[in-house]
Amino acid sequence: MNLFNALSNWKSGRYEKHLSRLKDADRCPDCSGRGYLTEYSYEFPSALECKGCDGSGSYTAWAENNDVE
Repeated sequence: MNLFNALSNWKSGRYEKHLSRLKDADRCPDCSGRGYLTEYSYEFPSALECKGCDGSGSYTAWAENNDVE
C-alpha cells in the first residue's frame, strides 16, 4: 500500500509541475500549445483540433474549458 501511495504522490506531483510550467508559458497541457493533436492537421483541421483549448493553444482557454483556476 505504501508503494502505491508513493507512486501516486509522485505522479500527481509530476503532473502539477507540468501544469505549472505550461501555465507560465500560457500553453495548453493537452496539445502543448500547438492547437492540434497531430502533425496532420492540415489534412483534417476540424477533426484534429485540440478539444481542451478549442484549437487556440493557450492555457487560459484550456483552464476555462476544464474549470481550472
